[in-house]
Amino acid sequence: MGNITGRSDADPTALPIQHSPDGVTFNVRVVPRAGRTAAAGVRAGALLVRIAAAPVEGAANAALTDYLAGLLGVPRRQIVIDAGLKSRDKRVRVIGMTRDGVRARLSAILHA
Repeated sequence: MGNITGRSDADPTALPIQHSPDGVTFNVRVVPRAGRTAAAGVRAGALLVRIAAAPVEGAANAALTDYLAGLLGVPRRQIVIDAGLKSRDKRVRVIGMTRDGVRARLSAILHA
């Protein structure tokens, strides 16, 4: 998955994660057409995710949903893009997870 070493922006505690009635929400900044799909740190209050797919007909959104599901260890149906379907800046909801759970998963990936 993501591999970032020695980067100051790889701290998952810098990512604001809000509690929602059914889980948590946080911001994601997507960079489409990347060489490979991977988390690339936290910047400006958003998880930066490079996506290999192009932003055509929802392909990048589908790839983001798949990637986050694998990264966080939840079924794809528990990842919901609440805002930003046609934007690089997205608001993502993860159903059934806690802030601590998300931070633990991100920390394991971002500090790998």
